[in-house]
Amino acid sequence: QVQLVESGGGSVQAGGSLRLSCAASQNINCMGWFRQVPRKAREGVGYDCGGRTYYADSVKGRFTISRDYAKNTVYLQMNSLKPEDTGMYYCAASRLNWLLISFRTDIWPYWGQGTQVTVSS
Repeated sequence: QVQLVESGGGSVQAGGSLRLSCAASQNINCMGWFRQVPRKAREGVGYDCGGRTYYADSVKGRFTISRDYAKNTVYLQMNSLKPEDTGMYYCAASRLNWLLISFRTDIWPYWGQGTQVTVSS
């Protein structure tokens, strides 16, 4: 079992930046970020599998995922934030490899508790 602990959420004005962190209890190949707003499905933001990254079109060029393998930690640097980025952000982890991973939530077995990000206009 892999435990994930997120931190770093908060409130910021549009155009601002936030960095989220997610610490895993053990090393795992793929780590990703998802977000969810009330009454909508959880959507993928981006993921890193062994150093290869993939981003949703809505965040490409604004968000960056990085990893510290020594600390089993993944980061989500969010710049140029928009009000539509508001939501609960979840860290997720999977043992699948790059060829099999995607934003399908059912292939990510490990999830953090979530951290709220609020962007005001």
